[in-house]
Amino acid sequence: MTLEQGTLLNGRYRIIDILGQGGMGSVYRALDENLGIEVAIKENLFTTDEYSRQFRLEAVILASLRHQHLPRVTDHFVMGDEGQYLTMDYIEGEDLRQRMERLGTIPEEDAILIGAAVCDALAYLHTRKPPVLHRDIKPGNIKITPEGEVFLVDFGLAKLVHGSQTTTTGARAMTPGYSPPEQYGTARTDPRSDIYSLGATLYAALTGVIPEDGLGRVMDNVQLTSIRKHNAHISRRLASAIEKAMEAYPDDRFQVADEFRRGLLNSSSKTQRFTELDLNISVQPPPEGPAEPATPQVPSARQAAVAPANSLVEVFNAATTRFRRRMRRFAGLGSWVALILALVFGWLAWNNNLSFRTFLSSVIPSGAAATEAPELTPTQTNVPPSPVPTQTNTATPLPTLMPTPVLPTATPMGGGSGELAFVSTRTGNPQVYIMNADGSNVRQVTKQTEGACQPDWSPDGMKIVYVTPCLQKKDTYQGSSLYIVDLATNTNTALPPSLGGDFEPAWAPDGKRIAFTSLRDGYMEIYMINLDTRQETRLTKAQNIFTGVYARQPAWNSFGSQIAYVLKRQGVSQIWFTTDGDANQSKQYTQLVQSGNRVLDTLPVWTPDGQKVYFIETNFEGTAPPKLMGISYENRATKQAIQITDGTFSIVDVSISPDGQLIAFESWIDKPENQDIYSAPISGSPHFQLTTDPGSDFDPVWRPLVKK
Repeated sequence: MTLEQGTLLNGRYRIIDILGQGGMGSVYRALDENLGIEVAIKENLFTTDEYSRQFRLEAVILASLRHQHLPRVTDHFVMGDEGQYLTMDYIEGEDLRQRMERLGTIPEEDAILIGAAVCDALAYLHTRKPPVLHRDIKPGNIKITPEGEVFLVDFGLAKLVHGSQTTTTGARAMTPGYSPPEQYGTARTDPRSDIYSLGATLYAALTGVIPEDGLGRVMDNVQLTSIRKHNAHISRRLASAIEKAMEAYPDDRFQVADEFRRGLLNSSSKTQRFTELDLNISVQPPPEGPAEPATPQVPSARQAAVAPANSLVEVFNAATTRFRRRMRRFAGLGSWVALILALVFGWLAWNNNLSFRTFLSSVIPSGAAATEAPELTPTQTNVPPSPVPTQTNTATPLPTLMPTPVLPTATPMGGGSGELAFVSTRTGNPQVYIMNADGSNVRQVTKQTEGACQPDWSPDGMKIVYVTPCLQKKDTYQGSSLYIVDLATNTNTALPPSLGGDFEPAWAPDGKRIAFTSLRDGYMEIYMINLDTRQETRLTKAQNIFTGVYARQPAWNSFGSQIAYVLKRQGVSQIWFTTDGDANQSKQYTQLVQSGNRVLDTLPVWTPDGQKVYFIETNFEGTAPPKLMGISYENRATKQAIQITDGTFSIVDVSISPDGQLIAFESWIDKPENQDIYSAPISGSPHFQLTTDPGSDFDPVWRPLVKK
C-alpha cells in the first residue's frame, strides 16, 4: 500500500511526497526528523526470498560506496511483513532523459562532461574489491542537479563480481539500444559492458536517436549508424570515442572507464584541461535567440558549446561575443526565415499532406527530426515501413496463422449473454467492476487506493489483469504496473514493474502471455511477458520519442498468432499487425489499413473468429464523432476498411462479445469526460445504455465464455 503524506516511517522518516511508483513499491521523498534533512526512501513490497535478497544486496553495495557522483545509502530497515526500505541521499533536479526531452539534443560540451563524470563513478565502482557493475546505464539513470552536478543512480540491477566468474546472477537490465550484446542471455558481463551502455547513452543524447540494438548488430550484422550522420556538428574525435565505446565486441572497446574518460575529455580543446572538480555541466539551457540558417542534420545555434558553471570564464566570454555577432549578422535573415517557415507550416496544417511531412523530416535539422525516414518496401508506396522487432534469444514464438475465410455479414441481435468488466469512478478513484450484459448486478472487483483501470480477462474468465496507479482516465499511465486479480480467491498479484510504466494489457488466448504497452524505453513500445517464466520480450521497435513515433494498444487474434496494434508516424496513427513466417523467415510487420492522413485509427480489436479487425476512426479536426470501422483479414491487401456505424453517435473502445453478435463501448451524451457503457448489435445500431451512474464508466471488456 502506498504510504500517505505525513506518515512517520520507522519512527524517523516523515513522508513528504511520492517520487515514483512501480509494481515492487514506491520511491518517496521524506524528511529525516533526526537530522532535519530530506532523503529518498526506496520501498520493496516483495518479501519473497529472491526479491529480499536482491534488495539487501543493493543496500550492501550502496552503503559501502563513497563517491561524489554516486548517491549515498544511509539506512536500511525492514518493517515486519510489510516490506523493506532503503534510505539514501535525495538528489534534486532532472535526469538526462528529461533534459533530452526538453532540449531535443545535448550540447557537445555538456555530453563530454556528463560522460566524464559517469566514467569517474564507473572507474570507482569497477575498482572496488570485489568490483561492482551497474548494468543499467541509460539516460533515465543519470541525474543532473540544479547546480549542474552529475550523479549515476539506480543500482537495482547492480552486481558484485567475484573472481573470474563467467556467468551472472540476479536480474539483468536489457534496454534495447543501450544494453551491450553480452548482456542478453547468460554471457559474461564485465566493466566493458557498462562502458558500452554509457557510450550508447551519449550517442542518444547527442543525436536524439537511440542507436541500433547491440544484439541485432551481432546476430544480424546490422551496422551502427555513425553519430555524424545524425548530427554533422559533432566533432570527429568525440564521435570516434563514443563509437569505440560502443563496439559490438568487448575486446574492441575501451577496456577501462578511465580510458573512455580521457578519450572524451581529449576530444575537445575546451575540456582537455578539466579535472574531476570541474565536471559540472551547464545549469540552465542555452539562452533562446535567433538561430543560424538551418542546414540538414545540423543542430541549432543553442547547441554551441556552453561553458560549465564556475569555470572557464574566458571561454564563456568568447562564446558570448560570437553569439552577439551572429545575432547582428542574421537578424534580418532570421525574420525572413521565420516568415517562410510560418507560411510553410500554415500550408501544411491546412493540407495535412503526409508525403510533404516526410519530405520536411528529411531536411529539418536533427534537433527537430533526428531520425532518417526508413526506406519503403516495393509494395508500400508512401506508407511507413514496418518497424523492426528487437531480437532476443528468449522470445516466445507465436504460432503460424492459418488462412481464414471471408467474414460473413453482421449477425442480428440476440446473442451476447454473459458479463462485462468495466471501470467506474462511482466511489471515487477508478476501480474495476463486473456487471451482467444488461447492466444489472454490478459488483466491485478492485479496491486499489490509487485506482485501477484497463481490465482484460484471462481466457478462462477467472482472472483479470489491470493497471494501477490510475487516478483518472488518461491516454497513458506513467509509472503504472500490471496486476492480476484472481476472482476465485480475491488475491492480487503484481507483475514485474518497469520504471517508465506498463499499461494497455492484452491477455493471449493461450493464457500464458500478456502483451502490453510500456514506457520503459522512454516512449511507447509493445512488450510481452511470459507468465510462467516472467520473461519479458519487446515485440516492436517503433523508433524513438524525438520523432513522435510509438507502438501501442496491442490486440491478439483468437489464435494467439497475431497482434494488431497502433503505430504512429509523422503524426498519423495507423493500424498494423504482426505476421509470423516459417522457420526460414523472420517476423514481419504489415500495415493493415490505409485510411489517409486526415484521420487517426486507434483501439483495434479482433472479432472472436479472427476474421476481421474493428477499430475507431477519428478525424483530425474533431468535428465528427468517433466511428467504428472494420476490415476483413482476407481483404488486408486492399488496406481499405468499411464504415460499420453511421457516425452520428460517438463510439470508443469497442469490445466484441464472445459469440460475435454484440459490441460494448464507451460513449457520452453531453461531454466526453462523462462516459457511460453502451451495447449494440455488431452493426452498431440501435444502441442501449447499460450504466447511468453520475461517475465516469469506461474500459468495457466482455468476459470470455467459461468452459464447464
